[in-house]
Amino acid sequence: MVTYQDAATAPLKNTGQIRLYDEEAFAGMRKACNLTARCLDELASRVTPGTTTDSIDRFVFEFGMDHGAIPATLNYRGYTKSTCTSINHVVCHGIPDHKPLREGDVVNIDVTYILDGWHGDSSRMYPVGKIKRASERLLEVTYESLLRGIAAVEPGARTGAIGAAIQVYAEGERCSVVRDFCGHGVGRLFHDAPNILHYGNSHEGVEMRPGMIFTIEPMINLGRPHVKILSDGWTAVTRDRSLSAQYEHTVGVTETGCEIFTLSPAGLDCPGLPQAS
Repeated sequence: MVTYQDAATAPLKNTGQIRLYDEEAFAGMRKACNLTARCLDELASRVTPGTTTDSIDRFVFEFGMDHGAIPATLNYRGYTKSTCTSINHVVCHGIPDHKPLREGDVVNIDVTYILDGWHGDSSRMYPVGKIKRASERLLEVTYESLLRGIAAVEPGARTGAIGAAIQVYAEGERCSVVRDFCGHGVGRLFHDAPNILHYGNSHEGVEMRPGMIFTIEPMINLGRPHVKILSDGWTAVTRDRSLSAQYEHTVGVTETGCEIFTLSPAGLDCPGLPQAS
């Protein structure tokens, strides 16, 4: 049975209960998420052919330090980098390295900062130079999938409505939805209840209530949905080596709908592609 708990009195660990945050917590999340969004904005001009993902990782670390924040991934369960950089057929959790990005690549950059104890979690896709139309279309479909998932957030609805909205749209565009990873509760903890599936039925999942905070982060493939984890224990790739894309926002459920905490201050939520009106 799902239970809900006042986040102010909940222990600082994942108990499986769903935390309901107050306005003070929402204010803290706004600051942490805004910093993450600003970092992702700054990266838009830095993702170019010849740039290494290691240099991107250094920028993420230094930007956080300059603003009093710590990258949440750094030393998280043995992970040694400040960000994840997932290129082309890498679905998620790609590890930054010294290899230069190439013209035509697409890369997801996933950043989570801890600021004053709050976790701001977001990711975006970045085109590297001029990309193929197939790549551009996948980015468009994935971003629209995220927007449709967010539009399903409202008090009284089930979290399954988020996944249903994403799945119906993405599969209608002849793409597939990765099932091995999901969105998650976030706030004082990096990963918390509930899990947010990106597929399913609208009557499934837990009831969304005002005060809930979680990520929505669909991973969409041009090919089949199946993934495998490489020997490094982190990097997830498509089994058929088809192109994969992901966008992520952190949202909070309000009395009337939801608030997107990680919106780009510069309007770069979907870098390199036409922006939603």
